[in-house]
Amino acid sequence: MIPGADEYDVQLSFDEDDVDSLLAVTPDDVEPAEELTFARNVFLPLTTACRYTCTYCTFFDPPGQATLMDDEDVNQTLDTGADAGCTEALFTFGDDPDDRYTEIHEQLDAWGYDSIHHYLRAVCRHTLERGVLPHSNPGDQTREQMALVAPYNASMGVMLETTADVDAHAGRRVKSPGQRINTIRNAGELQVPFTTGILVGIGEDWRDRAESLLAIRDLHERYGHVQEVIVQNVVPNERSRYERPDVETMRRVVAMARYCLPETVSVQVPPNLSPTRELLDCGVDDLGGVSPITDDYINPDYEWPALRELRDIADEAGVPLRERLPVYERFLPAALRTDDFDGEPAPGDGWLSDPIRDALTGDTSAGNRYRAVLARETTI
Repeated sequence: MIPGADEYDVQLSFDEDDVDSLLAVTPDDVEPAEELTFARNVFLPLTTACRYTCTYCTFFDPPGQATLMDDEDVNQTLDTGADAGCTEALFTFGDDPDDRYTEIHEQLDAWGYDSIHHYLRAVCRHTLERGVLPHSNPGDQTREQMALVAPYNASMGVMLETTADVDAHAGRRVKSPGQRINTIRNAGELQVPFTTGILVGIGEDWRDRAESLLAIRDLHERYGHVQEVIVQNVVPNERSRYERPDVETMRRVVAMARYCLPETVSVQVPPNLSPTRELLDCGVDDLGGVSPITDDYINPDYEWPALRELRDIADEAGVPLRERLPVYERFLPAALRTDDFDGEPAPGDGWLSDPIRDALTGDTSAGNRYRAVLARETTI
């Protein structure tokens, strides 16, 4: 039973044959991708407040020390990103900060916002006007919270991490796999193009990894909304007592992901955290959002590779490197799509809100930049 499943009415079961089949997968069972993609992003840690205290995470700050970006911070970062050709504004913050962060709530109230999600909605709306497409990762969300912010996001995401009950999530505020799955389900029901993934090395076993991938596949089969799955290894840091998984472990997990998921769902590894070159023949086809101007605030000890290094990685693998938008092409209106989607039909034209559609099709410098990415006219 998935922890928290009953509380969130999560109905997932795993066929033993499917689990056994996935556990038997090796890198020899998958093919390398024919191209690699990435998104050029600017990273904005809207607040470092988080209700959880996961033992592998350095992102959150304790009460009294957590930060909250104001309009000036956001605008300066967005403008720098737009000038650098970024198409994605990655907004991230800790899971729904509760009343232990009184200073954060008092500041939001002073600015006229009822909650961090009301502030995120306003910031994402402003981000579109500034010429960058928002992609928000605000942790667990209720259906109401997601419905509030989704119209101003090109895509959204949350890491499932694992379906297992692991000590890494222990504490007074326990992170619940059932709640994570509920968030992914909410995205499907609301037709939000979505990113999720698993975290390798936080105390889960091989069966847990297989079940986590099968859970993601099941949710995607129901709703068709998962655009990419991140296979991320835990990394050592000042708070983490977990060792980085070895290369052979990562090769096997990545191969399992590629074998398990439909071809249209990308398998992503973060190039600043993973042994990327050793994983490409295991089915990796995306390198995620990479910023030419901002840090990885989730993993500040691990710098993003320069874009030229991404090109070198692709050259070594003998495949082209292509820039993409934060929303995958199959979710776009038919007039903007260039792929023919062999195998799995495109979801249709009902996935993007009017604000996102207007941003993509508008006669603006940002709209022209987005369409240049789609037309593969950008320089890497």
